[in-house]
Amino acid sequence: MNRVWIYLFSALCALAAGVYQVEAMEVLTSSELEVVNGTNVRLKCTFKSTYPLSEDKITVSWSFQPLGKTTEEGFFHYQGKAFPPTTGLFKDHAVWSGDVMKGDASITLQNVQFSFNGTFSCQVRNPPDIQSIAGEISFKVVQKVSFSEIGILAVAVGGSIGIIILILTIYVCVKLVRRKDNDMIYEMDEHTSKDRVL
Repeated sequence: MNRVWIYLFSALCALAAGVYQVEAMEVLTSSELEVVNGTNVRLKCTFKSTYPLSEDKITVSWSFQPLGKTTEEGFFHYQGKAFPPTTGLFKDHAVWSGDVMKGDASITLQNVQFSFNGTFSCQVRNPPDIQSIAGEISFKVVQKVSFSEIGILAVAVGGSIGIIILILTIYVCVKLVRRKDNDMIYEMDEHTSKDRVL
């Protein structure tokens, strides 16, 4: 009889575990970002929660892991209002640019420095929806922006269109010159014919 109760209890526990599922919040960021030294950039972080959004309950935490290091350090916090860094690497560089009621937990980095090379993480919680995987951005600061594949494609398409326009212009000009030449030949033929008649 004791075994029956044990099996029954195990089955109920398994059923309860299947019914009660922890729904994780979805946090989205771009995976990589390349930024020119000295410029401003928005670190976009958006989120979706299965629970109603409340500005007082939502917390946003931004952390940074420098290139080549294994530990990360929190530098920006938001809960009801923004708490930008007052000391450290990002003092006077990180400002709030999000709107949690619209699912936006973004910040803006001003006057980007080479020391910002590394990984930025965005963590959002909306209790009881606190199970979320942080969005991570691999951040690279460069002297000049390198051409991306899209940039190369845009240059190639623009160049092709320019060549086509040039060829069409040359074609139209040649047609006009030939037409003028034909008109002049026709007029000369008419004058020659009149001279013969006279």
